[in-house]
Amino acid sequence: MFKTLMVAVAGLGLSTLASAADLVAGQDYTVLDEPVHTQVADDKIEVTEAFWYGCPHCYALEDTLNAWVAELPDDVEFQRMPATMGGAWNRHATAFYAAKALGIQQAMHSDFFDAIHEKGAQLTDDDEIAAFFSQYGVTKQEALDALHSFGVKSEVNRAHARMRNMQLMGVPALIVDGRFVVTPSSAGSLDNMPQIAGALVDQVREERAE
Repeated sequence: MFKTLMVAVAGLGLSTLASAADLVAGQDYTVLDEPVHTQVADDKIEVTEAFWYGCPHCYALEDTLNAWVAELPDDVEFQRMPATMGGAWNRHATAFYAAKALGIQQAMHSDFFDAIHEKGAQLTDDDEIAAFFSQYGVTKQEALDALHSFGVKSEVNRAHARMRNMQLMGVPALIVDGRFVVTPSSAGSLDNMPQIAGALVDQVREERAE
């Protein structure tokens, strides 16, 4: 069962990790035995964050990750993928994809995290989620319809299949180009995760240029 990852090594820092050449596979990141099919155009490099709204480490990563994403070059496409391991995990994944279908996912994302970690909300009940969504210009019925839609259920199932193929043992995790997995433990800290992912993006870019 997925568990939120505790940071095994703290304060490693990346002062000596200036490029992908400085990284060590199996230490700073892992390489998937079988690459996962990416969901971006061929000229883009995919970076996926696997997360759970209930995970305190995912919440703690938000500011650092958002600042990094804001500076990504045009050839990198970032996407979020909610973890699916039953119970609250699946309810939050359903909420994520319902919000996406309603066009409010970006607007509600940080607030959803805040409601859980700052205000003690559970946000696992359909009516509770629908009431939360109503803050973003959708009706309660529209929210309920989205939460129960076939399209949203299909998205959750696809996310579950991708997570299995990525062989993830916890969240948060950053997956680069469907091949490289960066976790808090491999990176040494939450703050190091985007930096290592960035070095791996450079590596992918160099490989494609050869």
